[in-house]
Amino acid sequence: MLKVLKGLTLGGALLAASALMATTGQAGDSGTVLVTGANRGIGLEFARQYAAKGYKVIATARKPAEATELNALAKVDKDIVVEALDVTDLAAIDALAAKYKGQAIDILINNAGITGSPEKQRFGTIDYASFDDVMNTNVRGPLKITEAFTEHLAMSKQKKVMVVTSSEGSIAGVTSNRQPFYRGSKAAVNMVMKNVSYALKDRGISIALINPGPVDTDMMAAARGRMPLRTTELAVKELSAIMETLTVEKTATFFNFDGAPLPW
Repeated sequence: MLKVLKGLTLGGALLAASALMATTGQAGDSGTVLVTGANRGIGLEFARQYAAKGYKVIATARKPAEATELNALAKVDKDIVVEALDVTDLAAIDALAAKYKGQAIDILINNAGITGSPEKQRFGTIDYASFDDVMNTNVRGPLKITEAFTEHLAMSKQKKVMVVTSSEGSIAGVTSNRQPFYRGSKAAVNMVMKNVSYALKDRGISIALINPGPVDTDMMAAARGRMPLRTTELAVKELSAIMETLTVEKTATFFNFDGAPLPW
């Protein structure tokens, strides 16, 4: 860098330094965010918005080669790195954590999730293999990822974890039989991460359990035209605003997208 700046005026040197730092991702760096399930929907929008704020974004997808929009975004934004990750693959999670050993991660966003096919959740004809898929993705995945990246979080400035959960995980809110796999997985991940919060609190790591509400994503495609759906842009702005005010004192609070607490 000194060789590049040699012979320049002070003003020219400062401009050159700024340009060089920008190309290496050191200028205006707000921190690092890891987002699971970043290939579409809310996860993709998280990658877009956090990169726009100056964060380095590690955006994971189960099949990166098929993540057309994410790859296009990463192509024009140097702050986004796409990584392959199946959140049900424990060895793959450990491998990704090892790859980024020594890299501080300010915000870990456990976004990847599935609902499971409704017809496989009908009592009397339950498909238990499908049940396992939903639980492994929505519960075991966030638990393992948070465990694997604890040291990365601990060495960061912000030390925050988000779990994109759902109001469907509120036991108090259940008034009918609907998607027991999905509901059960969200209630379970809330309980699991509530427990984890006590393991991480002394290290200054805080956790937010956030319901994004009805958002216009592929997961909610069947609801289009039947109920009002918010945009992914709005949803991510709301969820990110909650993360900005998150403190250890608020850790493991079950938030609605508007910041209000939800019943367990």
